[in-house]
Amino acid sequence: MDIKELATRSKAIRERYHEFEINQDGQPWNVEQDALSFLTDAGLVGRKVMDQTGSWPDSNEDVSLDYKIAESIWWLASIADNQNINLEEALDDFLTEREQHLK
Repeated sequence: MDIKELATRSKAIRERYHEFEINQDGQPWNVEQDALSFLTDAGLVGRKVMDQTGSWPDSNEDVSLDYKIAESIWWLASIADNQNINLEEALDDFLTEREQHLK
């Protein structure tokens, strides 16, 4: 999948979740709530890695590390869309800057 497809599919899924949030809470989550949800999932990525390396007791959760990483990427794509950030350009700029910095 390319970055544009990631952004498009992520936006469509986030819009569907907004519908769920409106039904549940009377309003969609704001970008701050999205960011906090991302941070929660990013923390769970850390826990899953710790589970796999044996430095944290197995959480016995049914959610895999690859799922939590993908969910974290989805949150980032959703937050980028909310903030009118072109994810493809942002990634390209970041990678280019890092490559130049490490030469």
